[in-house]
This record gives sequence, structure tokens and C-alpha cells, in this order.
Amino acid sequence: MASITLDVSDSQIQTLQDLATLHGIALEVLLKASLEDWLNAQKGEFVDAVNHVLHKNAELYQRLA
Repeated sequence: MASITLDVSDSQIQTLQDLATLHGIALEVLLKASLEDWLNAQKGEFVDAVNHVLHKNAELYQRLA
């Protein structure tokens, strides 16, 4: 597994730690879960965009086939 080092401000780390504490999880767990959610959202947005383009241009693609 790879590691990443990030520079964050003291106020940002405090906010993250407070959020992790609020949810009863470790800071690392919060960060990993947040990253995973963000990555999945990006995939979902890409799929939505592809579906929109395919639907919008379906007639054109049929004529070109």
C-alpha cells in the first residue's frame, strides 16, 4: 500500500480531528472513507455524463452505424 504525505494547517487538522471524534472513528479512517466517497462520486459523475451524451446522440450514432 502506498502512503501520501499532505501539509495541512493546524486549523484544518483540528477540524478533521473534531469530525473524527464526533463520529467515533480514527482520523485515518475518516480520511480514507472521505477519499473513497470522493473517488466514487467522480466515477458516478463520469458515468452520468457518458449516459447523457449517449442518450442525447443516440439517433446520430444509429445513422453512423
